[in-house]
Amino acid sequence: MPEPVILEAVRAPFGKRGGAYRQLRPDSLLARVLQGLMERVPLDASCIEDVVTGCVTQVDEQGANIGRLATLLAGFPQQVPAVTLDRMCGSSQQAVHFAAQAVAAGDMAYAIGAGVENMTRVPMFSSIGGGFERLNPDLLAQRELIHQGESAERIADKWGLSRLALDEYAAESHRRAYRAWQAAHHSELVPMPGLDAEGEAVVLHHDEGIRPEVDLKRMAALPTVFRPGGDGVVTAGNASQIADGASAVLVGERRRAEADGLRPRARFLARVVVGDDPTLQLTAVIPATRLALQKAGLSMQDLDWIEINEAFAAVVLAWAQELKPAMEKVNPWGGAIAHGHPLGASGAGLMAKMIAGLDAVDGQFGLQTMCIGHGMGIATVVERIRT
Repeated sequence: MPEPVILEAVRAPFGKRGGAYRQLRPDSLLARVLQGLMERVPLDASCIEDVVTGCVTQVDEQGANIGRLATLLAGFPQQVPAVTLDRMCGSSQQAVHFAAQAVAAGDMAYAIGAGVENMTRVPMFSSIGGGFERLNPDLLAQRELIHQGESAERIADKWGLSRLALDEYAAESHRRAYRAWQAAHHSELVPMPGLDAEGEAVVLHHDEGIRPEVDLKRMAALPTVFRPGGDGVVTAGNASQIADGASAVLVGERRRAEADGLRPRARFLARVVVGDDPTLQLTAVIPATRLALQKAGLSMQDLDWIEINEAFAAVVLAWAQELKPAMEKVNPWGGAIAHGHPLGASGAGLMAKMIAGLDAVDGQFGLQTMCIGHGMGIATVVERIRT
C-alpha cells in the first residue's frame, strides 16, 4: 500500500494585524512560502500533482482559487493544479489530510497541503457580509449559533476556569514563544520580506506578535470583550491574535520519495475530523484527540510534542482538564496567543512547527489538534522518522 510521509514543512513568520505584511498580498505571501518549501527539497516542482490550500475568507484578494493563483505566482509549471478549501480554522490541517489521503489512495506521488490568510488585507467575516445575521434564519431557529468568543465564555463557565487561570496561561504562551525565538529553534520558518512601523523594508525572521515581557497586572486590566461589564473572563490578552501568514507541507509516497533521494521526516498514524456541539463549538478538540489517539494506538503519555491551537486559553485549559496531558509538552514554543492565528494558515503552520519541535527534542510521536467553528475539531498524529 502507498504510504504518505511528510517530506518538508514550512511556514512564514506570522505577522501581526497591520504589521509587516500589511502591503503584501495574500497570494504573494503564499507564493513565497511555496517557493521556500521547494527550495528545501531536491525535487522539481513539476512532480507536484496538486496543491491543496486552506483559506477561510475567500473574497477579494483571497478569492478566485487563491491556491491556483499562488502556485502560478510561485513559478510552478502550469500543469500543477491547485484547489482551495474552507474548513474554517482547521482549513490547512485539512489540506494536509487531503494531500496525504490522495497519496495513500495511490492517486498521487507528491502533493502539497498549504494555507494562507492575510487578515489585515482581507478581514475576518467579510465573506459573510460581516456577521451571523447573514446565516440561514431556519438554521438559526434550530440552533443557537453564537460568536466563538461567547462560546469560549461558556466553556470557561462549564469547566470552572477563572480569569486568572486564563491570563496566566496566556502569559506563559508568550514566555515560551519568546524563549524559542531567542534560542532560534524555529527551523520551519521561511524568512519573509515586509515593512517595519516606519514603512522601511525588512525581512521578518520571527513571529511578530510575541511579547518579550508580559505584565499580568496590565493583562488583568484588559476589558472582557464578549461579556462587557466585568461578567466575563475572555479578553484580547487570553485569546489568539489576529494575524497574517502562510504555510505549506510537502507530502509524498515513501518509496517513491526515497527513490528520488528525499528524506521522509514523519509518517501519519491518524487523521481525524469530528463534529460536536455547535453552540459551545470549540470543544471538539476533546473527542478529536481521543479518536486520533485511539486510531494511532497511543495514549497521551506516549506523546513527545503536542500542538493545540490557542484560539482561546479557555479551549486549551478545558481540553487539558479532560485529557490530562503533561503540560510541558503542550505548545512548548508557545501558541496562537503569542504568535497569532492566521485562520487558513494555522493548520499547516502548526504542523510545520510540530515537525521542527520533534526534531529539536529528538521526539517520536506528535499530536496536533484544532477547534473549528460551528462545532468541529480536527486532529493528526504523526511519528517522526529517525534516520
